Amino acid sequence: MELFESSKSILQEIKLDSSKFKNIRLLVKRDDLIHPEVSGNKWRKLKYNIELVQFQKKDGILTFGGAYSNHLLATAAACQLAGMKSIGIVRGEELTATSNDNLKRCSELGMELLFVPRESYDERNEKSCQEGWKEAYPSFLLIPEGGSNYYGLVGCQEIWKELPDQVDHLFVAQGTTTTSCGLLVGSNENTTLHVVPVLKGFDSTAEMRKQLFPFLIDEETITEYINRVEVHSESHFGGYGKWNQELIDFIQDRKAEFDLPLDKIYTGKAFYALMNWLEQQDFQTPQTVIFLHTGGLQNGSV
Repeated sequence: MELFESSKSILQEIKLDSSKFKNIRLLVKRDDLIHPEVSGNKWRKLKYNIELVQFQKKDGILTFGGAYSNHLLATAAACQLAGMKSIGIVRGEELTATSNDNLKRCSELGMELLFVPRESYDERNEKSCQEGWKEAYPSFLLIPEGGSNYYGLVGCQEIWKELPDQVDHLFVAQGTTTTSCGLLVGSNENTTLHVVPVLKGFDSTAEMRKQLFPFLIDEETITEYINRVEVHSESHFGGYGKWNQELIDFIQDRKAEFDLPLDKIYTGKAFYALMNWLEQQDFQTPQTVIFLHTGGLQNGSV
């Protein structure tokens, strides 16, 4: 099997009550099935970064994350599969490689974990901070937290190759905006991209503009793309890493009803927003709606 091979990512059709949800065909793009540890959008965002490491003949990847970061775990697993090294800069100097199962697994996969004070971690995107890490580890490719860079965006754009030609609406959970920006750039003008930010008070369109500027350059073109985005900002359940019993019950009910596993950090919130939105629609013509399952089940399962 090739390192980055997505044939396991099926399109799962969700059978909805046709009397309640008229003219809707709902499909779930199951990127969570790609790999047990390098799943969903993490796999997509790492693909070209790993190819860049190989092309530049570097030793591996240096990246950032919190104690329960799916990105750190995915990077550790992908680098091991690719035969390269990995370094994870972890928020919290009080932590160790045995603080939780996620960090233990990263360590088992060969990732070198460096624990830094939270104040220092907050400066991770500062140019001086990044230059310092590059100087300390010149043989490693530095990747921002969450795989949020140009190569990650290009990898996410490729998802469209595996979707139907006609997609009217596509829903996705939003963190760093890399995945949603990749989807937006790859979409056609007839598709509405629905983003569900999991951070409270997150300015989705402003962050997407920042991410898109190096890719599209022209402000007018960026605005044309952004106009195809609909933001569902009220399904964060209190903010990142927060949830309540209503969300837990919703996730468990969807698993029982649709055989669809969701996590409480990202996909559960996004699917909740999707179902609420669908209940408010009255489509007069057939609509194809895609939900992108971005993985994250390792650290967010219920």
